[in-house]
Amino acid sequence: MKCVTLLTAPATPVLEPALVENLRNAWGGGAVQWLMPDVAAEFEVNEVPGNRWDVWESLQSVGVDLVVQPSAGRRKKMLLADMDSTMIQQECIDELAAEAGVGPRVADITARAMNGELDFEGALIERVGLLKDLPVATIDHVLATRITHMPGGAALVATMKANGAYAALVSGGFTAFTAQVAAALGFDENRANTLLANGDKLTGDVGRPILGKEAKVAALQQITARLGISEEDVLAVGDGANDLGMLSRAGLGVALHAKPSVQAQCDVRINHGDLTGLLFIQGYSVADFA
Repeated sequence: MKCVTLLTAPATPVLEPALVENLRNAWGGGAVQWLMPDVAAEFEVNEVPGNRWDVWESLQSVGVDLVVQPSAGRRKKMLLADMDSTMIQQECIDELAAEAGVGPRVADITARAMNGELDFEGALIERVGLLKDLPVATIDHVLATRITHMPGGAALVATMKANGAYAALVSGGFTAFTAQVAAALGFDENRANTLLANGDKLTGDVGRPILGKEAKVAALQQITARLGISEEDVLAVGDGANDLGMLSRAGLGVALHAKPSVQAQCDVRINHGDLTGLLFIQGYSVADFA
């Protein structure tokens, strides 16, 4: 059996019951379960019709996400999440660069790297180099004034943990940011790169080895082995090319508001819903949220 989930942004709910019923009828689905009124609903089908992606595309135009996955084993035992543009709404290096007066230049490199056009490691070294001599205190200033959490993140982590899951934050960004974000959202651990400083100023370099695409896969392997669970038990979420390794290996890999090149390689794409969408696709209703 396959589970079909329809969801939209909780802040602007546009999921019409008629739309859900029409799709259920067209696909020969079972009874509809509403997970949150006007926001998320699901039903089961015996097999997925060949027009799945045509339907997905038409639903995108009305602000609705469509996710189809096996019904069995949907609730995962581990959350492996990217940070920048996933658990937070910004790219931390771009925000530091804005304070350093090199914002547009760094943001352009970031966008190209996240879309897979540039080597991640080389792009990171180049961008960090532009931050040389930036006061270390700028990090706390950026955290306090520029960084905001992605909607639904706290509910996602709290609900999965309340149901026995483990939560790990893995980022190609920096430990100075992941430590605070992980603590605020309730993650069990965090991994990221280290910005190097000399006294009260950044050196323009980053600690080695650099945590990129392969390091995120390594985190998936290491943490699942430590917990005694399988990679199939993991929900991974990210938006950039450096997340593709962990997204393809995890039992449920979610491209969240992802770059086009990343979406093209992922079956589960959430473009309209927020992070609570990751709970809905696991079968949690809003009444189950911690």
